[in-house]
Amino acid sequence: MTSDQQRRANQANAKASTGPKTRAGKERAAQNALRHGLSIPVSGDPALSPHAEAIARKIAGPDTTPQALERARRIGEAQVDLNRVRARRMALVADPLGDPNYQPVSVLKHSVRLMGLVARIKGLALPASDAEMFESGINRKPLEGLEKLAMILQEGASELARLDRYERRALSRRKSAIREFDAARALTRL
Repeated sequence: MTSDQQRRANQANAKASTGPKTRAGKERAAQNALRHGLSIPVSGDPALSPHAEAIARKIAGPDTTPQALERARRIGEAQVDLNRVRARRMALVADPLGDPNYQPVSVLKHSVRLMGLVARIKGLALPASDAEMFESGINRKPLEGLEKLAMILQEGASELARLDRYERRALSRRKSAIREFDAARALTRL
């Protein structure tokens, strides 16, 4: 049994953790789901629905019942979701990998600091530490190979982890839908 004191503490904690309070915070939070569009259901996206329907019709076969087609649609929607997640992951890595001018955010921040430094000391002699930093920024070679891939993966780690969660959910939904479809089909054969 929960005590009065514990209940009051729970209510106070709940009030403190109800999301953003400011207008700017609420606007930022409202955009969370729009970052990559993966939270939008396939059935709600007119561009994706035909793909899911085509998969469902192939799974269900030509002579199917409406119930079997509906079960097959769940499989098709989960498969389209899975394809979307995998395409997003591929773009997250392949786009910067294919960009010959790609620079990690840390390097760009370093360059901005250098430009600020140059602007402040224009015409003055640089201290040795600043001169070394400036020299390293000027002579930086473009990233290539494994070093470039490592920087891309490091920068995209949080997004890749998020995509991994979406992928696991889609795989789980597809697995459940397949089991349901197979169980219903087995019952109709008896």
